[in-house]
Amino acid sequence: MKRLTLIPLLPLLAPLVPAQEQKAESPAPVQEQAASGTLDVGYRWVSDVGGNWSAYRSVVNLNDGFRVLGLDFQVRDSKKKLFDTLTLFANNWGDPYNVSRLEAERSGAYRLTFDYRNIAYYNFLPSFANPLLGQGNLISQRSFDMRRRLWNSELELRPGKRVIPYIGFSRDSGFGTGITPFVATANEYPVATDLDDQTNYYRGGVRLEFNRWHATLEQGGTTFKDDQRVFTNDRNLGNRGVPLLGQTLVLDRVNEAYGIRGRSVFSRGLLTAAPAKWVNLYGQFRFSQPRTDVRHSADAQGLFVLGATRFFNGQQILNSGGAKQPHTSGNFSVELRPHARVRVVESIMTDRLHNGSSLLLTEQFLFAAAPNETRTLFSADRLALNYNRQQADLFVDVTSRLTLRGGHRYEWGDSTFRPATLNPSGLPENGELKRNVGMFGFNYRATQRLSVNTDYEGASAGSTYFRTSLHNYHRFRARVRFQARTSLQVAANLHLLDNENPATGIEYDARNLAGTLSFQWNPANNKRVSLLGDYTYSSYRSDIMFLLPPFYTPAESRYRDNGHSITGLMEVNLPAAGAAVTPKISVGGSMFTSSGSRPTDYYQPFGRFLLPLHRNVACYAEWRWFGLSQAAYVFEGFRTHHTIVGLRLSL
Repeated sequence: MKRLTLIPLLPLLAPLVPAQEQKAESPAPVQEQAASGTLDVGYRWVSDVGGNWSAYRSVVNLNDGFRVLGLDFQVRDSKKKLFDTLTLFANNWGDPYNVSRLEAERSGAYRLTFDYRNIAYYNFLPSFANPLLGQGNLISQRSFDMRRRLWNSELELRPGKRVIPYIGFSRDSGFGTGITPFVATANEYPVATDLDDQTNYYRGGVRLEFNRWHATLEQGGTTFKDDQRVFTNDRNLGNRGVPLLGQTLVLDRVNEAYGIRGRSVFSRGLLTAAPAKWVNLYGQFRFSQPRTDVRHSADAQGLFVLGATRFFNGQQILNSGGAKQPHTSGNFSVELRPHARVRVVESIMTDRLHNGSSLLLTEQFLFAAAPNETRTLFSADRLALNYNRQQADLFVDVTSRLTLRGGHRYEWGDSTFRPATLNPSGLPENGELKRNVGMFGFNYRATQRLSVNTDYEGASAGSTYFRTSLHNYHRFRARVRFQARTSLQVAANLHLLDNENPATGIEYDARNLAGTLSFQWNPANNKRVSLLGDYTYSSYRSDIMFLLPPFYTPAESRYRDNGHSITGLMEVNLPAAGAAVTPKISVGGSMFTSSGSRPTDYYQPFGRFLLPLHRNVACYAEWRWFGLSQAAYVFEGFRTHHTIVGLRLSL
């Protein structure tokens, strides 16, 4: 960004100044302008969306209208009364995903930051969570149309000093509507739902900055709420397409609501120290004890089944519960440098939580031709989970260009939890984690223009918590950077993960491969033209055994995906004298195509033109095309054109 000063005005004022006065130089230095920045505003036109409107909103979700596409503004106060600098950044206001950031600072006095994000989340893909898709029903039974707002603020006092007090506050909230199933025995009924949740995060503490050590002491707390209401007054036959024992199950009316309230207080301490030139220490400890209370009620009418043969016409549910979860975590590491070419890093961490909960449930069943029945249930659950990790790493600079690294990581843990429904013993179940991981890698700087970096992990596990956890796996990553010329840089990345759990009944086999080749070309230091592009190939396969309801027969889940993605951009700078903004033409786009379990093609080409109208004013126009098609789900395809015309104002 070019800043305005008095210098560009001097040639214009020269003819008005006598010759003898033109030679005299002003003793006062030229001051930098107090404010600078840019503002992008525009209007977007969206053509008629061809294809599925719900799929378009779930993927793109951009509409017509006036937009503040970008704002970057900075104010400097030379007198430094309230602040030294004040910076404001905002992006995409008016669109579903917008952000803003405010920073204010006065050297040695304070630093204030404020971040805000607003997300309009819409997910209504017809093929998602839709058991009736094969019957032509295009209504997803897990749908969301909601807003998510996140903001974070922090105030530091005396930044840059040895003792820095600070306070902070964050909030994450969401609200909106959607569709969710009301679950009953032998049937599920998709109905409307209202959603409302909020989490507040309070914190305050002090940072201590000294020459050889740094410490942070923090105290904070959280509050949480989650409210959901499920309701309908329309006759709903649910997902069951056939009668049960000659009776058609139906939901006539339901009003269900639950509310969750949570709160927690936590303490955190962090310490880093360098007691000697050859040793660094790091440690962190955190303790919290969240508490959660739950209230749930439901009132449903229709025709439902109890057990296997008894039918009833109404159900009323009232339950309440609560849980406490003391949670302790900590980690400590030490870095030793016994030799100029050798570094040793040893670290250990532990994470322990114990969740105790209770539930009181009261159900009343209303029968048309029999007395009503009331059932009361009280249960108490307990989950204990302990996780530990120890890791040792060795780094050796073999030469000035080659660094080798190797290490070993051991992870272990145990858990105790209530038995599964299908467990005939009824005794608490125990989980166990034991995993050894070997690590190796090197960093080779062949020349100033070429560098190669690789990492490898190989693991063998005796036991893991979950069926799809990393068990016996191999992970490999490689990165190559090559500066072919001053104006040309080429890079390549490769990632491979191969995971296997051979246990009987699981037989899980998953493999993920991704490779990327990219380049960036800026001849003459991007004076006239620049090119960048990348290509990525990715593949994923997964095979796992599972139990298929209702008779829990063994079945195999197979998933395959092979994808290609390409992104390219060319920018051409046009000559212009005295303009704060350079005229520019940009063309490019991206595409993705895949084959396998869910073949998908997605294209998004674009073109953009920026033209200065005045020293501080430029106009621009942009065109984009969005196109999605899926061979297996043709009804979810869409296509549309977007056009934006706007102004860029510069200070």
